[in-house]
Amino acid sequence: MKKSISMMLLIMMAVLAIIGCTNEAGGTPNSSDGPDNAMKDPAEESGNVNEEAAATNDNELFIYTGDQLFNKRYVDEDNFELLIGQFIKKKFPDIVIKHVQWDDGNRYEDLVAKRTYPDIILEDVRRNTHRYVERYGLQYDMSELIKKHNFDTGKLDPAFLQMSENASDGKLYSLPFEGSEYLLYYNKDIFDKFGVDYPKPGMTYDQIYEMAKKLTRQDGDITYKGFQQHPEYYMMLNQLSEPALDPVEDKASLLSDNWGKIVNNLRRFYDIPGNQFTTVKDFPKGQIAMAVDVEQGIVDYAKNYKDLNFDIAPVPVFAEAPNSKYQPYSYGAFITNQSKKKDLAFEVLSYLLSEEIQIERSKLGVSSPLTSEAVREAYLQNVPEMQGKQLQSLFALDSAMPAARKPGLTFIDPKVRNVFNPLIFEESKDTQTALRVVEEEMNKAIDETKAVEGQGGFSSHL
Repeated sequence: MKKSISMMLLIMMAVLAIIGCTNEAGGTPNSSDGPDNAMKDPAEESGNVNEEAAATNDNELFIYTGDQLFNKRYVDEDNFELLIGQFIKKKFPDIVIKHVQWDDGNRYEDLVAKRTYPDIILEDVRRNTHRYVERYGLQYDMSELIKKHNFDTGKLDPAFLQMSENASDGKLYSLPFEGSEYLLYYNKDIFDKFGVDYPKPGMTYDQIYEMAKKLTRQDGDITYKGFQQHPEYYMMLNQLSEPALDPVEDKASLLSDNWGKIVNNLRRFYDIPGNQFTTVKDFPKGQIAMAVDVEQGIVDYAKNYKDLNFDIAPVPVFAEAPNSKYQPYSYGAFITNQSKKKDLAFEVLSYLLSEEIQIERSKLGVSSPLTSEAVREAYLQNVPEMQGKQLQSLFALDSAMPAARKPGLTFIDPKVRNVFNPLIFEESKDTQTALRVVEEEMNKAIDETKAVEGQGGFSSHL
């Protein structure tokens, strides 16, 4: 019995290590990692639904874990089993699970070309609903299934649900499944060294800015940076819910007063002498006092940097939005149009999104879309290294609500990251010029996308 418990703990630690393996910004790889957008879509040749190809064994459920932010979480089959598979098998012992991970040879175009359609897809909602799920004709509106199975969407974080609705063009192609939250990490030793009080929940950017000025200094041969926050995710998931794409027209929207405020708010931190932006990932090296990064770093830092004396707090807030953290980076569960087991697939998803299962996943450090207090209190309970950390900082603020958008408008990936890099960081543009340049680039991308899609093609701007 002791041996079994020890083995389970080892598996859980391995899962958490993989969860912590995110890229430079704690988020998505760059757009060049995707498939060639100019390629011909195999779905055009295969038709809407191929009856023979879509048919599988009656008791087999095909789950596909897709590209981008979270695909590393399930790249190891043992991790998929621990976080998803074991729960399905317990509740539905007659189901045979077929799990395929996005990789070379198993990309969307490969599956469609072979007419091997998943029943369930787990995928980045914000971008890949358009880039992959819709592109390959896999989208399915789950609204009727929600009614039929009496699924309570009220238990979901409304910001997560809004993100799914925005990406579904007025329908609901996905249910929020898990997320990636952002926190303020702080190095207690640096604060103690320079006699500065630790960050507290509810602190504004103005207050953190004053701290950053005190903590950015040269001490002997060591340069301490007071504060680092990645501009891309700060902008893309901004706490003022300011849209980069106009909510009612096919155009960009970056010249508002709020966008100027958002940019200038962060820009001032990097104007502090010695505090130029490098990377939030240098935090565990011990020379950054504060860094905003994804939650997965908690376990990585505690396990792999034993001498790092750190804790966490909620992200800083704007005075005019004192209760708002980032908009959600949501990973959604899609049921495909081609699936012949939609009801079974929805029953499985409903169970995985139950409070019972979300508590178990939360114990392992998986961020839940449920607002349940029990789920939140369970966060990382099964990880001994988390003892003493302010884990409830993750839930001290509400997710900023994504701005709703009129159905039928053109989607592009709004490259708001370009405002800071290269325009501000490399070219020293003033804020309004940088915003105007990026807005013009986005409007051009929208026009090109409309033209390409009007001819039945696929845009490189998704």
